[in-house]
Amino acid sequence: MSEITYARGDATVPSAGGVRLIAHVCNDIGGWGRGFVLALSRRRPEPERAYRAGYRGRASNDFGLGAAQFVQTEPSLWVANLIGQRGIRSRGEGVPVRYEAIDTALGRLADRAAGLDASVRMPRIGCGLAGGTWARVEPLVTGRLAARGIAVTVYGHDG
Repeated sequence: MSEITYARGDATVPSAGGVRLIAHVCNDIGGWGRGFVLALSRRRPEPERAYRAGYRGRASNDFGLGAAQFVQTEPSLWVANLIGQRGIRSRGEGVPVRYEAIDTALGRLADRAAGLDASVRMPRIGCGLAGGTWARVEPLVTGRLAARGIAVTVYGHDG
């Protein structure tokens, strides 16, 4: 079993070392334009294009809560768009995070990471605009990824 490593820095620029998967949480309504995705799109446009195409084609694909898209952006770098947020936060409504969807998407991420022999790099997924808490997400990451021996690095500004 691996442990989660916490690092200070930018998850859009994961440190070198083998095949890497950058994971982040997206909403299920086709909205891409706030939070981590802005930083991601400044460096890599492919994940946004794939997300928008997946949303447009949702009638004939698995785009929805719990889905995961895997987009290769460099020979040894992939981005995982994990659909773990119902809509976006609106005034007076509850938080959009859906922990069960994040858990399902993390299972798909674990399978892909194992198949690629990749490590996973991420911000504290589901805890920004989605409104989740790391105390609820961290055990999901541990159970789905670290328990399978997949190296996980979580980036934050506070380390």
